[in-house]
Amino acid sequence: MKKNKAPSYRTYFLLAFTCLVIGSGCSPKQKNEPENTKAAAKIYITALDKSQLLQEHEVAANDTAVPEDTIQVDPTTTFQNIDGFGYTLTGGSAFHLSTMSATARAALLQELFGTGDDDIAVSYLRLSVGGSDLDERPWSYNDLASGETDMELAQFSMAYDTVYLIPVLKEILQIAPDIKLMGSPWSPPVWMKDNKDTRGGSLLPEYHAVYANYLAKYIQEMGKHGITIDALTIQNEPLHPGNNPSLLMHADQQAAFIKDNLGPTFKALGIQTKIIIYDHNADRPDYPISILNDSLAAQYIDGSAFHLYGGKIEALSEVHEAHPSKNLYFTEQWVGAPGDFEGDVAWHNENLIIGATRNWSKTVLEWNLAADENQEPHTDRGGCDRCLGALTITGDSVIRNPAYYTIAHASKFVPQGSLRIGSTALTDVPNVAFKTPKGALVTILQNKNTADKTIAVQLGDTSVVISLPGKSVGTLVYEGDKDLGYFYVL
Repeated sequence: MKKNKAPSYRTYFLLAFTCLVIGSGCSPKQKNEPENTKAAAKIYITALDKSQLLQEHEVAANDTAVPEDTIQVDPTTTFQNIDGFGYTLTGGSAFHLSTMSATARAALLQELFGTGDDDIAVSYLRLSVGGSDLDERPWSYNDLASGETDMELAQFSMAYDTVYLIPVLKEILQIAPDIKLMGSPWSPPVWMKDNKDTRGGSLLPEYHAVYANYLAKYIQEMGKHGITIDALTIQNEPLHPGNNPSLLMHADQQAAFIKDNLGPTFKALGIQTKIIIYDHNADRPDYPISILNDSLAAQYIDGSAFHLYGGKIEALSEVHEAHPSKNLYFTEQWVGAPGDFEGDVAWHNENLIIGATRNWSKTVLEWNLAADENQEPHTDRGGCDRCLGALTITGDSVIRNPAYYTIAHASKFVPQGSLRIGSTALTDVPNVAFKTPKGALVTILQNKNTADKTIAVQLGDTSVVISLPGKSVGTLVYEGDKDLGYFYVL
């Protein structure tokens, strides 16, 4: 990740001296005021032509900069807390990380999950419960010979996860012990399904109880390895039975499974893992709404998860308005190989980093963390053969792709526990703002125009004027001493 600490000729800032102490006047820094009352404003820019990649620019005062647009950031208008930004650590991703040399892997994991100047502080990962379509083959934790059943789950085994996934997760947890993990199943064991196949089919009602125990056992066994599963979606893409593995699960069956089996099982076992419904496209907000309308199911449910291969991101707000006490999560979006950096970063930033969070999502997760140069591995009969990883890993060589920068512009600056706050919606300059737990104000902006754009960002009582390059994404970070209330130009 390149850094440029010299002020960019395209980036200008005009900061007003401000004092936020009620009843006091605004004045420049006095000699007897402590040095730690200084505030810093920086912007990190990715140009869609790759001339800048997450480059840091220091504050540069310029009184002649005249803003064309104004964004009012309002810390007093608050929305949802943020759980994190990240990726899905697929089985294939874990495999590629595992095959790197120990030194190269340690450096890459530090860059991904660390909080240093050169790190991007990924704070959330999604995991497949059993195999996904980006494993070398479909599999579950209870695969049996044809015709066999195992109602007591005596043959349940996580042995395959201990080869690649769990060792990588343990290395990640050494760097980021507070990272949040979400599990998502692609399919139950085939003996529980009506078609006895990894692809498609439905969960037979007579196996609802044992499948609830299967999911609970997964959480418990991960816990024995020191891995806490914070949330569990019931089924990845329940209306897409063409993937391999996959499962068709309509809303009424999902509601029945939760209220009659999974919810009571988790409660009886004292499992605190959040139950998340749907986990599919924004074109069917009726699916989660109908489940949440069932009060017996809703009592066990934390919220709903979405992808955006269909529908509009505003559908998340429709679910929020119907059930405002329930949370929303954005859990998956792929980038198609070989990738189009300009188009992919622009679309994903506007619709996911900005769009999903402006529509109440607590997370934004891109799809697979890593693949190789051939987008391997993937299953046959429906596995994704064009899913470009955020990273392309070939031995110890790493290429950072569009999803890496899309997530980095948020994860590096908006940690867990940040609060989305109000900001003016602009068509040409989509944006979203947050207040971090340490009191910094972070605004993620996108210039959709070809020409540079001069923008005044009103941060509470302090003005910042920036010139954002045409076709670029920027993250503006403004820090102050939240206890003393002083904000100063460096």
